[in-house]
Amino acid sequence: MMGRILLAGVAAAALMAGTAQAQGISGDKVKIGVLNDRSGLYADLGGEGSAVAARMAAEEFGNKVAGKPVEIITADHQNKADIGSSITRQWLDTDGVDVIVDVPNSGVALAVQEITKEKKKIFLMLGPATSRLTGDACSPTGFHWAYDTRALAVGTGRAMVKEGGDTWFFLTADYAFGHQLEADTMAEVKTAGGTVKGVVRHPLNSSDFSSFLLQAQGSGAKIVGLANAGGDTINSIKQAAEFGITQGGQKLAGLLLFLSDVHALGLNVAQDLVLTTGFYWDMDDEKRAWSKKYMEKTGKMPTMVQAGTYSAVRHYLKAIEAAGTDEGLAVSKKMKETPVNDMFAKNGKILANGRMVHDMYLARVKKPGESKGPWDYYQILRTIPGDEAFFTVEQSGCKVTG
Repeated sequence: MMGRILLAGVAAAALMAGTAQAQGISGDKVKIGVLNDRSGLYADLGGEGSAVAARMAAEEFGNKVAGKPVEIITADHQNKADIGSSITRQWLDTDGVDVIVDVPNSGVALAVQEITKEKKKIFLMLGPATSRLTGDACSPTGFHWAYDTRALAVGTGRAMVKEGGDTWFFLTADYAFGHQLEADTMAEVKTAGGTVKGVVRHPLNSSDFSSFLLQAQGSGAKIVGLANAGGDTINSIKQAAEFGITQGGQKLAGLLLFLSDVHALGLNVAQDLVLTTGFYWDMDDEKRAWSKKYMEKTGKMPTMVQAGTYSAVRHYLKAIEAAGTDEGLAVSKKMKETPVNDMFAKNGKILANGRMVHDMYLARVKKPGESKGPWDYYQILRTIPGDEAFFTVEQSGCKVTG
């Protein structure tokens, strides 16, 4: 009898120890992997700037959470799904990474989402845009933070139709992101009473947009919707100016335009473009103070991807602290229970499908004479309430929640 009691006690102690270990910090550190484009067309909007923002979030915690150190590593997915998938598996299976962050390029992000879902690891999505990530491709541990194709379509698409831009031609990046942005914007244009005169799709990272722009010009559409991003948007806008498209009466709609793109274009070229953004550095004192710290480290003002990275990583670390563990499902539950209140979002809420709902902003790029100094590029035209900008869980088509 005494032997059985002793064995039972040993078993119970082992079980408690195992549970304590499972609920603690795996590997005795929280390891954050920032995976993005560090050398190509999306490097300026995310790249090393996103890693800097993640480090700024960790520094607020003294680079420790739940008594364990925080480590941040980086890698370049080169906008290739196979490379992104390989790095993700290496990080999660071998290198002890707990969370994947950023991942611009929706094709790469969809692949990473499947792996993190399988491994029950947190995925904080800042750079990718497709609304599928919280729709049919959602995950219990996936979080879409700064913006998505639906919010961009609601903002820029609706606004341009209301201002008389009721005929559209789309110039679209030929992969998952471009297709979804085109589809979401087309739906908003038609709902608002507009029509679509045509679509042309271009390869990712194009240098020559002449044939595509000639088709847009020939369509006679009032609005040329640029369903692309980063270097592709910059090149298409520059070449549109060379072809005299706007001088001929057509307007360009930058459906995903970043502060870094406007900086690269210059106000002479970018002036009067209308865009939708989730963040602008000069909107209030809190944003200005954080952005100044960021600029001291990088020499640039942050894009919404970079500012959103700070917000998402900070919220993740707060959830670990509250949960006492970095186990994916436990952290996911705590993140969804907790409102997002920081310099990026006020009273942000995370839906069951992982969509962080926050206000978006319709903006116009200033004319050179309106700008008061470096990086003073946007005039905010309207606040778009988060509940208007983003799909509900029911609208999204997500079948996996938690």
